Amino acid sequence: MSPPDPDGSQMSMQRNLGRLAVVWALVGASACSSGAGTPSGGQGGSGTATGGTNSGSGGASAGSGGSSSGSGSGGAGGRPVTPGTGGKGGAPMVTGVAGDGGAGRAGRGGTGGGGAGGRVAPTGAAGSSGVGGMAGAGDVCARWLADRADLSEGTWTGDVASCNAGDIGDQARANALRLVNLYRWLAALPPVVTDPTKDMQDQQCALMMRANNMISHTPPSSWTCYTQAGADAADSSNVSSGPAVSSVDGYMIDPGNATTIGHRRWILSNSLGPIGIGGTDRASCMWTLNGTGKANKAWTAWPSPGVIPLQALTPAHGTGVDSTGWTVQSDSINLAGAQVTVTVDGTAQPVTVTQLDANYGSRYAIRFNPTGWTTQAGKTYSVSVTGIPTAISYDVQIVSCM
Repeated sequence: MSPPDPDGSQMSMQRNLGRLAVVWALVGASACSSGAGTPSGGQGGSGTATGGTNSGSGGASAGSGGSSSGSGSGGAGGRPVTPGTGGKGGAPMVTGVAGDGGAGRAGRGGTGGGGAGGRVAPTGAAGSSGVGGMAGAGDVCARWLADRADLSEGTWTGDVASCNAGDIGDQARANALRLVNLYRWLAALPPVVTDPTKDMQDQQCALMMRANNMISHTPPSSWTCYTQAGADAADSSNVSSGPAVSSVDGYMIDPGNATTIGHRRWILSNSLGPIGIGGTDRASCMWTLNGTGKANKAWTAWPSPGVIPLQALTPAHGTGVDSTGWTVQSDSINLAGAQVTVTVDGTAQPVTVTQLDANYGSRYAIRFNPTGWTTQAGKTYSVSVTGIPTAISYDVQIVSCM
């Protein structure tokens, strides 16, 4: 195995069933793949989410409900899309007012926080509250920029010579967690938290990767600074030879894992959380497997329905999502035989569809890669997935959040 590049840019993760692994590397590493953490190429990433049809679980085009004023009921998962009508009750209004709404968490921007009120519609009263309402481009870019304002990696306090795992500090860990939850918010998935025990095990994992200048899900006991706690974490984590914060973007692009796109699927998994985050100056581990999350989404796409920052898909340097593939994953819809159509303003955009290996963050998954076109800001991409038990369709509105 060739060692990782000196900038620390390899990644790897292992799936829940069996001992198979996927290996990921940022630009600059040589390309190969193995469960022992051999390098391959890639970097960067971000995304959106699914949610209510247009505005949480509000009225028609905005969730469930009629097209007039009244109080709304709580729902789940708002996503940035074009505001829709919604609500129950009286006659339509020129501009809607937010319903009272039930309990729920705030959606991707929308009018209400914590389940207060659906999004105001251009016609008709506001729909029921959902996970907030739908966020527009301004709301999405505001959160994208705010959540990425501090990407500092902290200062590792450990030491290889003494096999001291040390720590990266609370701020660096919070920065990495915030990015994970940014991507999950864009995908209308609930946020996750870290578990201090998993954090410390992932510190041991990261120390081992740093000390041996390579990554592996099954590190041998002969490794320098080997510990059982670190080995257990390696077996249950996304593993990177890059630092903890920047590695989150890399997991979402996920180059070098064409048969799985496993890192991305784990971050967008229904079952994710609590997670662990551990790191050094040049290697990191993020516990993703065997979570207790219960998002129960029927399917999740990346890029997700609604408003998506172009910068989430096309990093300043390295491979982007057009190269690694757009994805759809599900725990309940068998995607075998899926056919994908992508259109822009009614014009078909050719894609190549590939089935992905099972049980990397989801039971089923596909990727589809643009053929002869690239994702551009200012365009809305209409995606239709057919040939499966339950057809899937959604729109992705790409904006620039510079």
